Amino acid sequence: MKAEMIKARYASDDERWEAVQQRDSGADGIFYYSVRSTGVYCRPSCAARPALRKNVAFHECCADAEKAGFRACLRCKPGQPTLAERHAQVVAQACRIIDAADGAPDLDTMAQACGMSRFHFHRIFKAHTGITPKAYADAGRARRVQQGLADAPTVTDAIYAAGFNSSGRFYAASAQVLGMTPQAFRAGGSGTSIRFAIADSSLGAILVAATGKGICAILMGDDPELLVRDLQDRFPKAELRGAEADFEHTVAQVVAFVEAPQIGLDLPLDVRGTAFQQRVWQALREIPAGQTVSYAELAERVGLPKGARAIAGACAANPVAVAIPCHRVVRIDGSISGYRWGVERKHALLKREGAK
Repeated sequence: MKAEMIKARYASDDERWEAVQQRDSGADGIFYYSVRSTGVYCRPSCAARPALRKNVAFHECCADAEKAGFRACLRCKPGQPTLAERHAQVVAQACRIIDAADGAPDLDTMAQACGMSRFHFHRIFKAHTGITPKAYADAGRARRVQQGLADAPTVTDAIYAAGFNSSGRFYAASAQVLGMTPQAFRAGGSGTSIRFAIADSSLGAILVAATGKGICAILMGDDPELLVRDLQDRFPKAELRGAEADFEHTVAQVVAFVEAPQIGLDLPLDVRGTAFQQRVWQALREIPAGQTVSYAELAERVGLPKGARAIAGACAANPVAVAIPCHRVVRIDGSISGYRWGVERKHALLKREGAK
């Protein structure tokens, strides 16, 4: 459906000629154009000298252009992957290098491995992922230290095994890496007090949990016991306190919002994520009820125009249903895609908000 909608944008020769004049990269792969005076065919985004309209013809594919007697442009190389695709391959290669390294590879090493200059590589990586290579490497080390703290003999062993050069450098950033001290994280949240309660709604069971700072989880499902188990897995050694009367009002607010979204929901949150996830979650909270955006549109809003896939990952990591309204993100053609708490619930939430 998405591909059909994009093709429809360039259905007529007038629309295709406009795309060529604008060097529209969005039309690359949808059609090609040939220039009679030069005997070559190009992508719509080709940076070659503009041709006269009377010399231009359009083709559905490279084979059609070559059958008509035209040769591929040496500048835009229409028969090869697009520039965006080549950049995506470079970023994927760099991510594999970072993931496989014991420590954080230096920028020059990664740029050389990808066949780019230091500056160009850094710019391409950030454009595709939304973060710098260093931030990506730091996030990987954070994941490794989180995993290692559960099994390593000591905190220090876990820190060095994750690739940190010194314990001092890790401790300076431990609050951002773990959301708490290493000792508390190692203890599974021991000493953290979390209140929670479960209520029924027309969409099934809803579990609401909060620390002293704010709501840390809103979970939806069909089985209340599974929701409690999910919360326990998130905070295995935290003190979970249920059925407190003063907390019931907070739960009632969440349920009321689910049933009637127009009343709004303004509750403090205590959610932790990477810098990129936080950017996406904040952008989600700025989408008004009754409106939807596509993953691509949301990517534009957070400054990552080619990062729709990364946006989808941040939405999937959202720990607080409805409070951070990831249900308001849809495919570019308006259709409903996957939802952590079930596509049927996503449909229902959007219908109640009056989204079109």
